[in-house]
Amino acid sequence: ADDVPYLVGGAGLGGYIDVISPPSRRPLQAGDVLMLDTGATWDGYFCDFDRNFAIGSADAAACRAYDVLWRATEAGLAAARPGNSCRDLFLAMQGVIAELDDQGGDIGRLGHGLGMQLTEQPSHASFDQTELQAGMVLTLEPSLCYGNSLIMVHEENIVIRPQGAELLTTRAAPELPVI
Repeated sequence: ADDVPYLVGGAGLGGYIDVISPPSRRPLQAGDVLMLDTGATWDGYFCDFDRNFAIGSADAAACRAYDVLWRATEAGLAAARPGNSCRDLFLAMQGVIAELDDQGGDIGRLGHGLGMQLTEQPSHASFDQTELQAGMVLTLEPSLCYGNSLIMVHEENIVIRPQGAELLTTRAAPELPVI
């Protein structure tokens, strides 16, 4: 990276309640889930991705949330093909997320365009009919609510190729990493 102008995170026992929490003096503890989200630049272009980690151990709810988001991202990767719409991407990921999103909240968007700015149009949302075209750079960013008002977010960067999505980020591990 040439620069990392954006690096935020969240952490808490079993999960986090905010993805852009300010730092606190509370040290990480066993059972916490830590999420780091970065917007780095290289040669004038942005990347935007996050990673989740369990500290010491992970409870079943956090592991299940992570699994659902990992599979939602897989669904997004499969749907990210020229001719499909951002709405198609949203619905593919939302279909998997619905397994666990027990808060009944508004999921909002599940990714966005990426390039000269950290966040660009289009949005992967139910209202966005933007047609995917080869060469578009996008994020897949499924998120969900679980447990006692906890959230989890997962984010990857892709480029749309004629045959489908190509990952630009190294794919996150299929199971919640424990450090």
